Amino acid sequence: MTSYWGSVSSAPGPAAGTSPSADVVVVGSGAGGGVIAGELASRGRDVVLLEAGPHRTAADFSRWEAHGMHDLWWPTRFAAIDGGAEMVFIIGGRCVGGTTTINTKVALRAHDADFAKWSAAAGLRGADGGPFTIADLAAHYDRVEQRLGVRERRDWSPAVRNLVPGFEALGLELEASHAYTDYNCMQCGSCIQGCPTNSGKNTMNVYIHPPWKEGRLDLRAECPANRILIEDRDGVPTAVGVEYTDPEGQVRTIAADVVVVAGGALNTPQLMLRSGMGSLPSGHQIGRNVGWHPVRLVCGLFDEVQDAHMIFPIMAHSTNNQTDEQGGYMLEAATVQDPIGFASGMTDEDGPVWGQRLVDRMKRYRYWGGVLAMVTDDNHGQVAIDADGNEQITGFFSEVERKRLDDALEMSKKVLAAAGATELVWSGISCTHVQGSVRMGADPARSAVDGNAESHDVKRLFVGDGSVIPTTISVNPSLTIMAMADRLADHIDADASGYLSGNRAAAAA
Repeated sequence: MTSYWGSVSSAPGPAAGTSPSADVVVVGSGAGGGVIAGELASRGRDVVLLEAGPHRTAADFSRWEAHGMHDLWWPTRFAAIDGGAEMVFIIGGRCVGGTTTINTKVALRAHDADFAKWSAAAGLRGADGGPFTIADLAAHYDRVEQRLGVRERRDWSPAVRNLVPGFEALGLELEASHAYTDYNCMQCGSCIQGCPTNSGKNTMNVYIHPPWKEGRLDLRAECPANRILIEDRDGVPTAVGVEYTDPEGQVRTIAADVVVVAGGALNTPQLMLRSGMGSLPSGHQIGRNVGWHPVRLVCGLFDEVQDAHMIFPIMAHSTNNQTDEQGGYMLEAATVQDPIGFASGMTDEDGPVWGQRLVDRMKRYRYWGGVLAMVTDDNHGQVAIDADGNEQITGFFSEVERKRLDDALEMSKKVLAAAGATELVWSGISCTHVQGSVRMGADPARSAVDGNAESHDVKRLFVGDGSVIPTTISVNPSLTIMAMADRLADHIDADASGYLSGNRAAAAA
């Protein structure tokens, strides 16, 4: 059969390793792909899960900052803002579990105002035909929260409690966060190097390991995907599998009835573009509308030891400025970066902190406490590939977004000063919550996938990660991505389109 772009027979043959077929192949094991693969495998579907990064578990997590960054993170990435006048540092997980393995486990539901923007941006509709609302995700939020064991974190450390007077002085309320951590959390502060006690829940230890250990999920780590295999079936482009590279460097292919791309909002559009989808009718939407959720870490020096590096990082937050009308940002407390990050990224009124000023501040590392200032942006980023297939990540901040960034920084400074901080430093802009890039919506002119996250142009191809979020939400998006993935797993398993071959689910039962 001829593929939509060249012959599938030109792909590596049996000598290079052609894998047997599967019901579903999922690319990426993070907040989206991990949930989808785990759910479908647990329901008896034949699933292959491809992950570009290694399979590391709590036994490998040592709270060694440099090792964690090397072993579990994507290599350093930056988004060039305003033509490179400013660079946004992007953090993401490259391991089984994806960024859920190295994140802070904050579990917050999106706000009603967030969903209102989704419908406006891409015509996204809910089950009742009206605008998509929180009701369309409520049952999936419930199920994911139950699986993860989401709980309220009121076991505040002194570093958090010390900031309460500062928030109150500014008329702000510091509320307890909800998180997917259990009672084995020792507040060691090593969340972003992987949780050494397995208290931190993630898609690996909750969704992937159970069916994998029972032999019901084919997990292939260190197997980056090269392209989606697409054929022309009766004039309709159709996904039929994935080409990937195995740990020995051999190029292999696997056929599947359904392909789910869930490599994250930076990698998913690149895979789609490398597969030739940019030339299709809605291809102009692939890689567009990227949201950064830009953050700054703002730190204050106190007279008393804070040990803000030895806590659960985001135990509390203020939602007083959450919506666009209220300011468009949230303040989260309390944390500081680990020593390498803290030493290499801080600035103050006099510019970057280095030399003797840096030495003096690092000597008092235990006395610093911090606030994370997280801004809701308006999706002005873009991910593309050049002629050689290299990623190009660009964007700009509008005047409105600049004001939110400035206001969040100034409010953070005021909170810390009111809490008793005698010196202030802050980081450059970074990003851990990339969203958008393959927008979901009913209108192909404004979106790349439909309301069920299936490509408008390629049948049997679904996107199952934060790429589909139409506009940046105002809270940490991990719980929402997992809820949407749970929703997609239901849709694929129900198989209303008759995509899944045979009756493997019934046989497994």
